[in-house]
Amino acid sequence: MPASKLKFDCRRIDAGRPPCDTPRGPQSRLRAPLRKEDTSHRLPAPFSKLSREVTGQRRIRLFLDSNVLTGGIVSPWGLDKATLSLCAAKVCRLVLADVVRDEVEENLLLHAERLPALDADQLIEDYRHLIKLTNPEIIPYPDKDLVRLNRHLIRHAADLPVLLSAMASTPDWLLTHNTKHFTHAVAQRTSLRIARPAEFFRALSALFR
Repeated sequence: MPASKLKFDCRRIDAGRPPCDTPRGPQSRLRAPLRKEDTSHRLPAPFSKLSREVTGQRRIRLFLDSNVLTGGIVSPWGLDKATLSLCAAKVCRLVLADVVRDEVEENLLLHAERLPALDADQLIEDYRHLIKLTNPEIIPYPDKDLVRLNRHLIRHAADLPVLLSAMASTPDWLLTHNTKHFTHAVAQRTSLRIARPAEFFRALSALFR
């Protein structure tokens, strides 16, 4: 069965735990690129200059929830993949929280288990290539005390580390498909611009009119 027709689970894992410093087992194949690649926040000057020429302004910083990031990697086409393409082309800047990264890698491993070996290897290689192209801005896990003190910000506890990571990074947009949890009230409470990818692209198109 083609990989594009296989369903995948987008799970919110135990987001309160920090990532292991030394990944073991099959997950290390996914996590290795983030440990090895240079994830500094500053890009080489030619890329920064080119992105300003394309957009006419500084790059839009996009904080992606795991459902958007996973969907963009696995799906053959769609707005999730288009969002990643903007980041890979240095038109937008990918803001990647450690908690989101761990969720994405967990989801990709679940998906890879259902694929033939060659397709699973290609999925992992695509993920590595994406990280290399986007050179994401990495946001660390929020402090446990901060999570405890801000429990009131969002209804579902598993979403709180993601929300706090977004608040710490102050992105231009937080893109998610989970607007049942990341509601308008949450956006007002946190001063974050939360939207689905479709809403982001409608707003982006207005910049070129």
